[in-house]
Amino acid sequence: MKGSPSDPLAQLLSLPIGTPVRLVVNGRSWEGWTLPPDPLSSPRVVKLKVGSGYNVGVHVPENAEVEVRSGPPFGEERNPQNEKAQPSSSAANDGPRVLLLATGGTIASRVDYQTGGVRPVQSPEDLADVYPGLFQDGPVELRTVSEIFSEDMTPADWTRLAREVDRGFHEGSRGVVIAHGTDTLAYTAAALAFQFRRLPGPVVLAGAQRSIDRPSSDGPLNLLAAIRAARYADLGEVVVAMHHDPSDVQVDLHRATRVRKMHSTRRDAFRSLNVTPIGTVSEGRITLTEDHQPPQTGPPEGQFGFGERGALVWLVPGLTAEHLESACEDARGIVLAGTGMGHTHRSLIPWIRATSEKGVVIGMTTQCLEGEVDPFVYARGRELQRAGVVYLGDMLPETAYVKLLWALGHSPDPSRIKALLTAPLAGEMSTRRTLDEGSRS
Repeated sequence: MKGSPSDPLAQLLSLPIGTPVRLVVNGRSWEGWTLPPDPLSSPRVVKLKVGSGYNVGVHVPENAEVEVRSGPPFGEERNPQNEKAQPSSSAANDGPRVLLLATGGTIASRVDYQTGGVRPVQSPEDLADVYPGLFQDGPVELRTVSEIFSEDMTPADWTRLAREVDRGFHEGSRGVVIAHGTDTLAYTAAALAFQFRRLPGPVVLAGAQRSIDRPSSDGPLNLLAAIRAARYADLGEVVVAMHHDPSDVQVDLHRATRVRKMHSTRRDAFRSLNVTPIGTVSEGRITLTEDHQPPQTGPPEGQFGFGERGALVWLVPGLTAEHLESACEDARGIVLAGTGMGHTHRSLIPWIRATSEKGVVIGMTTQCLEGEVDPFVYARGRELQRAGVVYLGDMLPETAYVKLLWALGHSPDPSRIKALLTAPLAGEMSTRRTLDEGSRS
């Protein structure tokens, strides 16, 4: 961006980031706070944070008028006394302690208007300023595990996170909340569920579809509900806490091995598949269904770690054996997301049979959003089963993949791996389903 000293554009660019201004262009005015320039914008466009919380880009001609308004910089206007929110109060010691593990992602970040980007929260004071009321029911310990996008999470990160959960319970936390990016949140939730055989309290993952600086942010409701569930819910398992619908009324508690992100942007993006959520948090009230795992006595029991040589492949029209060979090179285990009730093109069966005979474990799931696989309905299913495919009921493909990696990390024996895959371990598969189970009202 360029401008002469008398140019209103130059005047705007000379102001500190977060300065409250009024900008008048051809009779129309905008009031807001200055933001860092965007190198991808047109040369004479500036960004302002307006009162609604949204950012706007305004073209600034040379006849524009700039007025610096009185008032504090952006962020401080939320607190008229210009005081930071406090992470503790007289009530803070009343409730059980909760450990909050931050991994990165939108929910555990705040806007930094000096840089124009977002940064992770770095202290309890920082967290309290972003989420007022977070500490009102009891102490919350903040611990940063990582500062990465959720799509950059790896099985090694799942193991590290599980060890931090284990440490938190051993140090006396009643429950653990994990702030996590939404894109791979369901994978991490399943990974934690398979690593713990016994939990003395809830482990609750929460995310946000929209950043905290937006008026429509879902982060505050999700995180506050997760904290409450971790502190008070009669749960001894891993769950995901996310919006029930677009309104700020209710948060659903989804079983970790049954949840999937179903929309890229909606606040109610997460849904339990083949089952209903095991609980809700609404106006501070926790309601659980009968199908939940209560806390177990004693310390948590963990079986940590994952194997690395697993694959998940969608069986699509046109896929050839050569494609499968390339995608699954050196794999010790493969999860297939088959069509319908667990089928594939007949030309792939010889490769599947030969691969299974080499000791590679091959599990079959369905790429349908709901339902289960069954080898006994159609002849193709029986052919695949005879070729060595293990059918995995109504397990989600992503959950089956995580479970496979966990099993690969705990046994070199294909028979043992098959036994682990087909055994219900963390509520990931049903032994019986009713007709309408899993449907959303």
